[in-house]
Amino acid sequence: MGIINVTPDSFSDGCELQIVGANTFQVDLDRALYRAEAMVREGATFIDVGGESTRPGAAVVAVQEEIDRVIPLIQAIHKQLDVCISVDTSSPQVMTEAINNGAELVNDIRALSRQGAVEAVLQTKAAVCLMHMRGEPLTMQDSISYKSVVEEVFGFLSTRVEFCLERGFERGRLLVDPGFGFGKSVQHNYQLLKNLARLTELQVPLLVGLSRKSMIGEIINRPVDQRLAGSIAATTHALACGAKIIRTHDVAATMDAIRVNSAYISAE
Repeated sequence: MGIINVTPDSFSDGCELQIVGANTFQVDLDRALYRAEAMVREGATFIDVGGESTRPGAAVVAVQEEIDRVIPLIQAIHKQLDVCISVDTSSPQVMTEAINNGAELVNDIRALSRQGAVEAVLQTKAAVCLMHMRGEPLTMQDSISYKSVVEEVFGFLSTRVEFCLERGFERGRLLVDPGFGFGKSVQHNYQLLKNLARLTELQVPLLVGLSRKSMIGEIINRPVDQRLAGSIAATTHALACGAKIIRTHDVAATMDAIRVNSAYISAE
């Protein structure tokens, strides 16, 4: 899953797609589509489009502004590329607009907890990824405490999966994400990574996002744009523990890791 952030403040790459010289943030649609095309050539089968930064400390974006950022790009990708489009949003209105314009997966850091989110997705054919997050992006790293981060994340995701099944979702439409970096310390993140196989017991595909995150940077002491090797190391472990979808900024290198892991698994 290739990441395309059409935001001015994502921790890694959002501002790279801004129209040069614009007084306010405006998406350069040609550059964003070119990036999506490159990711598909490199092996991405999903493109995840997000219009609101969810990095620690990120502020809320107005719904219409989020729609204005993501929908033109979703429309362009849907028209030009043979790829599954994911929309990274918690807003029911954005979900509806994105699905109507070609998105097939809703990637929700709030696990369909906002009012109207379930209804926005349920009667469509779209799949949904339910993620664990403690708190909200603006404050989620301010106070972090778990008795057992692995069991608490497992319990939350199990509850959300059961909630969706009870509301009428088929299990085949559900994915889960442990939410690396979302309301978790570095130690919590690595405890989760070490015990990631526990989440496969939920019997839905496991999506992980480790790419360039602070849990990598704080261990290797490198800035965001120098975390590829560390991200691949973490990704390799996630694959060995049952991760089925890897969300990444660096598709080509991540595909190399996936191919090597697949060869290892299939070797006799």
